[in-house]
Amino acid sequence: MDRKTNRLVIASDLRTIAAIPLTDQTPMSQDTDNIYAKPHSSLQDFRFDDQVANVFPDMIKRSVPGYSHIIGVVGILAEQYAQPNSQLYDLGCSLGAATVSMRHRVHAPGVRIIAVDNSQAMLDRSADYLDAEDSPIPVETLCADITELTIERCSFAVLNFTLQFITPEQRLPTLKRLYDGMLPGGALVLSEKLSFEDRQQETLLMDHHHDFKRANGYSDLEISQKRQALERVLLPETATAHIERLQQAGFSQVSQWFQSFNFASFIAIK
Repeated sequence: MDRKTNRLVIASDLRTIAAIPLTDQTPMSQDTDNIYAKPHSSLQDFRFDDQVANVFPDMIKRSVPGYSHIIGVVGILAEQYAQPNSQLYDLGCSLGAATVSMRHRVHAPGVRIIAVDNSQAMLDRSADYLDAEDSPIPVETLCADITELTIERCSFAVLNFTLQFITPEQRLPTLKRLYDGMLPGGALVLSEKLSFEDRQQETLLMDHHHDFKRANGYSDLEISQKRQALERVLLPETATAHIERLQQAGFSQVSQWFQSFNFASFIAIK
């Protein structure tokens, strides 16, 4: 399939999936996130522990605008870029939503998915969802640090809101390791929370994001406490910084394909 035809197929598929919510694509539970509903006398840094794993589907849906759309498009892109007898990587897989999306769409023979997270609590919970999936594509789950992971025969990879939790000095080496283990013609989807050089734009989009969370039932106390819990562990960067780093890692084609408020997604092709 040539590149022009490939773009047309993706555009057609996007129209059919844009309105499909995450809960229609996966069997994830809807336990309500109320972790920050009451005042915490001493706020700890945010961690992907058992408490978060139990409410993560509700948390991510109510906190990240466009998350369901990104997950759906991950499956479409994986279908386009997956090569026979290659490996697909879900790096920072959490409960496996991107893995499920890829399994629904990919038909290339001989592929397998490697789903990696450094939280055993998240991986334990992901097993409930992945085991419920009827798919011929095998999935290997690994509890590992993706900054030290060896990537092999990769035709497609996903970093969904994962790089932002890695220390800035480790981000380029991690992307270079991924690029080196990727097959020619392979692709990476990188989704991240953004910061902005323009302070007015930063404030405007942050305020809109908080309005989004309020509309989804979070109180001002919950928004404030979670923001404080994330301050030292989630370090966002500008879109320009992400694009330039992907190019530094070796990717020849880098495009931002999605943005909702201060959340964006990029595709990078080897």
